[in-house]
Amino acid sequence: MKNKTFLAVSTLTGTIIGAGFLSLPYVMSKSGLVIGLFWMILLSIIMMIINLTIGEIALSSKTIHQLPGYASKYLGRKTKIIVFISSIVGFYAGLTAYLLGEGRSLSFLLLGNENFELAAGIIFFLIVAIINMSSIRLFKKIEPIGVIAILLFSLGIGLYMFNKIEISNLSYANYEYLLLPFGAVLFSFLGTSSIPEIRKVLQKNEKLMKKSIIIGSLIPLFVYTLFVIIILGIHGENVNEIATLSLGRISAILGIFTMFTAFLALSLALKDTFKLDFSLSSRTSGILTNIFPLIFFLLITIFNLSGFVKILGFGGAISGGLLAITILIVHEKIKNRKLERKPEYKIKIPLLIKIVLIIMFILGIIYEIL
Repeated sequence: MKNKTFLAVSTLTGTIIGAGFLSLPYVMSKSGLVIGLFWMILLSIIMMIINLTIGEIALSSKTIHQLPGYASKYLGRKTKIIVFISSIVGFYAGLTAYLLGEGRSLSFLLLGNENFELAAGIIFFLIVAIINMSSIRLFKKIEPIGVIAILLFSLGIGLYMFNKIEISNLSYANYEYLLLPFGAVLFSFLGTSSIPEIRKVLQKNEKLMKKSIIIGSLIPLFVYTLFVIIILGIHGENVNEIATLSLGRISAILGIFTMFTAFLALSLALKDTFKLDFSLSSRTSGILTNIFPLIFFLLITIFNLSGFVKILGFGGAISGGLLAITILIVHEKIKNRKLERKPEYKIKIPLLIKIVLIIMFILGIIYEIL
C-alpha cells in the first residue's frame, strides 16, 4: 500500500514539476521574490483544491476519462470539444516547452553552449517518443526515479550554494510586474491531467487518493521555493530563461531530469485523452501526441518565433485557467446529482468561492492575451 501511495504521489509530482518551474527565477527576477512567493503559495493551494476536485469527479464515475470526457458526460458533448481545445493548448505548450528546454539544456551540458539545441532537442524527442509509444509499465518504473532525483538534487544544490546567497537579491519588489508571474507560476503547478492516471495507479486502493493528491500537490511548492531562493539569491536579475543553466553544467542535469519525467507524464495524459475520450487507437493516439510538439519545436527553433517563458505563460494562463474553470463547473454540476459510484472523499467548496476563483482565472487569461 505504501508503494501505491508513493507511485501515486510521484505521478502527480512528476507531472507538476516540469519545464514550468525552470522559468520561475526568471519571471521573479523581474517582479521580486516577495511577489513571486505570493503567487506560488496562493496558486499552489488553489491548484491543490482543483486537483482534489477533479479527483472527486474521477472517483464519482465508473469509467476513467480525461477532463474532456468528464465535461462531455456532465455538461454536454459540445463542451467536450471546447475543453479538449483548451486542454490541447496546455498539453502542446508544455510538450513544446520541454523540447525547447531539453534541447538547450542537453546542448549546454554536453557541449558547453546552447548552439546545438535543435539537434539535441530532436534526439531527446526520439527517446521519449519511443517510451511514449510503449507501455505504461515502463513509465511507472521511470517516474519515481525522476522524482527522487529532483528532490535530492534540489536539496544538494541548496546546501552547496546556500552560503553564496546575497540577501539584497531577495529583498526587492517591483510592483510594475505584479501580474507577470501569474501564467508561469500557474503552469508550474498544473497537474490535473495526471489525476485520472492516479486513479488507475490506485486501483482497489482509491481511499489513498486524497492523501496522495495533497502530498503530491505540496511537494512542488517546497522544491520551487528552495530553487527560486537559490537562483535569485546568487544571480539576482541576471538569470537565464532556463534557470538551471545559470548554475553551470552539473545543475543542468536537474532541468533535464524534471523535463524528462514531466514530458512522459504529460504525453501519457494526452495519449489517454485521445484514447479514452475520443476512442482513437493506441497507435493513432501516440502519433498525434508526438508529432505536433515536434513540428512546433522545429518551427519555433528554426525561425525563432517565441521564447521558453512566453510559451509557458501562454499555456499556463489560458489552458490552466480554462481547465480549472471547467473542473469547478463540473464539480458544482454533480454536487446534487446521483452518481455512478460513491467517491472515497468529497470536497466542499462554497459557490461564492468557486465564483471568485473563476473570476480570477478569467482575469488571468485576459492579462496573458493582452
